[in-house]
Amino acid sequence: MSRSVRSRAAAPVPATAEQTRTLAVVATSTLVVLAAFVTPLATTVATARELGTGAGGQAWLLSAMSVGLAAALLVTGAAADDVGRRRVFTAGLVLLAAGAAVTAAAGGTGVFVAGRLVEGVGGAAVLACSLGLVAQVFPLGPARARAAAVWGAAIGAGTGVGGLAAVVLDGDTGWRATHAATAVVAVGLAVTARLLLPGTRGTGAPRVDVAGPVLLVSAVTCLLVGLVAPRSGAGTATTVALLGAGALLAVAFVVAEARVAAPMVDLALFRVRGFDAALVGALATGAATVGLMSFLATVLQRALGETLLATTVLVLVWSAVATATSVGLRRLSGVDGRLLLAAGLGVSAGGLAALAALDADGSGLRLLPGLVVLGVGYGVVNAALGREAVAHVPPERAGMGSGANNTARYLGAAVGVTLVVLLVTAGAPAGTAAGLVAGWDAAALAAAGVSAAGAVAVLALRPARR
Repeated sequence: MSRSVRSRAAAPVPATAEQTRTLAVVATSTLVVLAAFVTPLATTVATARELGTGAGGQAWLLSAMSVGLAAALLVTGAAADDVGRRRVFTAGLVLLAAGAAVTAAAGGTGVFVAGRLVEGVGGAAVLACSLGLVAQVFPLGPARARAAAVWGAAIGAGTGVGGLAAVVLDGDTGWRATHAATAVVAVGLAVTARLLLPGTRGTGAPRVDVAGPVLLVSAVTCLLVGLVAPRSGAGTATTVALLGAGALLAVAFVVAEARVAAPMVDLALFRVRGFDAALVGALATGAATVGLMSFLATVLQRALGETLLATTVLVLVWSAVATATSVGLRRLSGVDGRLLLAAGLGVSAGGLAALAALDADGSGLRLLPGLVVLGVGYGVVNAALGREAVAHVPPERAGMGSGANNTARYLGAAVGVTLVVLLVTAGAPAGTAAGLVAGWDAAALAAAGVSAAGAVAVLALRPARR
């Protein structure tokens, strides 16, 4: 009898109607942002051909949304805490739709890149508010952990849905239909969010921290532009100047935030080990997994002659495994999030190492075992980050916590993509199938090392006992 009572007490509490609709809107919107993020990876060749984009411009076709995301995540997260998460979340979806519409109608490379930058800013607002909205309606504990697992599943699913949509809507030669579809879906989600999401109150009047946002956006923009500059044909002097300016602006940002009365980022949070562990995990995931997988389709098509459909199917397998893993982790809501994060990074390291298996005379199917393992690790990481990103910040600063975590992910992705491209194209003899394969194997092993190092760092950053 007592065992039955304990079993009933331990059973999960059913979600309320507000919790269900909030999670549905947040997860779907997150999926759409990630789908929009990966769209150009599958259609870059067709896009560059129609727009007459040169080698340097093609790098911007891939990188523009990353710049918008990384530059705006913390700013939009702080704005959400100040003026209300629902308002900023809805505005982000509107911006995502506007940027996608501009991109779909672009007649030149500059307009396309501008549209992608706007999509990045809109997507940043959605991602920065998403976990804050989840934390608002789900109390800390198993219920929030299960909701965070669903949010993590949406990230994994978005990657696969974006590639699949490009195949279905655009085929091998088109590229505009997917961007147009993103605009339509984002408008529908904006209306839905305005009607269904709970109203949120900000902390009051917006803070007067003008220097913080300006310095942060300037620093992130300079750093990311400097990272992609070599891929755009810029010289060494330009690259060094941009990176140096970004570093100086970052230092100025820290100094400004330490002196302002109401900072956009509470620097005291960086003394919380749990918060730091989540940032390290996001940074390592972006640099290793997102960085390497962003270049997978290009390598398979250029080195092995695989079709767009074949490469998309492989990415879809990885995405499906990650999604299923994140959803399955709802049953492990009582497990410490830091341990889950470290475990996910460790499994990801094994999957990344297994991807160093390409053969110039073989096929992409040789990557299938590694992609399955990597999918498991990536799914665990996404679920854990969804929980840990807001677990160590005050409830009224959940937007800032989510924004900081996603900023780390996309900064890592920007660095990772750049390094992967350099390693892959450095293969000898450069440009040949054998050279690309050799470069890919080296990049996969390097990514595995970054992920493993991230796992060790997360374990080392043990939160202090209460």
